[in-house]
Amino acid sequence: MDSNAQLTHNLMRELEETRRQLYEAREIIEAIRTGQVDALVVQNGSIHELYTLKTADHAYRVFIEKMTEGALTLSPNGIILYANSRFSDMIGLPLSTIIGLPFEQFIAENDRPFYRKLFKLSWKGDAKGEVDIFYKHHRTPVQLSLTALELAEGTSLSIIITDLTLQKATQRKLEENNRQLEHLNHTLEDSNHDLQQFASVASHDLQEPLRKIQIFSNLLRIKSADNLTNDEIAYLEKIIGSADRMKSLIIEILNYSRLSADDSEFLPTDLNLVLKELLEDFELLIADKKAKVLNYGLPVLEVNRGQIRQVFQNLISNALKFSKNDMPPVIEIRSKWLADKSFTSSEQETGPFCLLTISDNGIGFDEKYATIVFSLFQRLHPKDSFEGTGIGLAITKKIIEKHHGLIQVKSAVGVGTQFMIILPLKQIANGQSS
Repeated sequence: MDSNAQLTHNLMRELEETRRQLYEAREIIEAIRTGQVDALVVQNGSIHELYTLKTADHAYRVFIEKMTEGALTLSPNGIILYANSRFSDMIGLPLSTIIGLPFEQFIAENDRPFYRKLFKLSWKGDAKGEVDIFYKHHRTPVQLSLTALELAEGTSLSIIITDLTLQKATQRKLEENNRQLEHLNHTLEDSNHDLQQFASVASHDLQEPLRKIQIFSNLLRIKSADNLTNDEIAYLEKIIGSADRMKSLIIEILNYSRLSADDSEFLPTDLNLVLKELLEDFELLIADKKAKVLNYGLPVLEVNRGQIRQVFQNLISNALKFSKNDMPPVIEIRSKWLADKSFTSSEQETGPFCLLTISDNGIGFDEKYATIVFSLFQRLHPKDSFEGTGIGLAITKKIIEKHHGLIQVKSAVGVGTQFMIILPLKQIANGQSS
């Protein structure tokens, strides 16, 4: 056999031997991964030796292999002794290549000092931290959970690697949404401020010419009544009536705009006293209507006294206004404590929320309008039949919301109406109820 043939023969034999050794190594690694052989590869100088695990368990190995997180076992000097398939997928290398490499080489360079700190701490107790895994220009944010593990040949380090890519993307999206929301809030606050300024100025400027219309119309009615025809007197009365309604509307718009300002002062207030004062103001109207207002007892709550008085005023005024012609109005006011801020909440004697109900036996309305009655300028009855601006219930709802409460209404045509209000017992500094 010539020298070339001999060389070719030797190379083929070496190649076959290399293939056999590679196949054997792959079989060993697969056996370790699947639990058929309970062993680890441990570096010893320039070679790697195989050691069995003291507490290896087949079910545990299968569990590790099926995990959605990466899993590693490191030697005391940071060499990878075991890796599951998930970690192999993370870095894009076959398991046979990973075993025996230092794990630190897969940590992004700027995170390596932090990783070394974690690695050092983990031998004394469990440690966690976030780093980036970097390989072949691909960066993956992960969380490392490190735990020391007792093996037959000594202590090794178990690392669970959780991919944070989705979590980080969600977090970035959330932060971006928060920034946009903050910007929108600032814009809204500026718009609200401008609206309040406009409403205040407009209301003041509108009242001045309106006042002159009222004054001169009344003077004309007093001094020239004898010289006016019946039609002219009727026209004049319509002018005076319209001016009066416009004045009420301007005042209500101004009151509504002022509620946007964050200037509420909440103090413990006996609602019985608030109601008593209000009923004194309504004394003549109540007597004229032969109405009964029955108060079954109200609590002491932390409220803005003036605003809550306006709530009672709007609701009782409506109950008196929308009463039946052939039946004296009966208005009942009750309260009870609730466990939760919900109209379906159970009653609780020492609950943190109070349910107030104001019921009447008036003309009522179709309950399909129960939501829109709280909208601005909504009227369910002709203005010729009942006075009003259509703003009162919108103001009422806004006041209740500023008190971190809830309001809803139930009604039936010809039966009556019931307003239900939930208010917290106490208000706290950050604008939430107790």
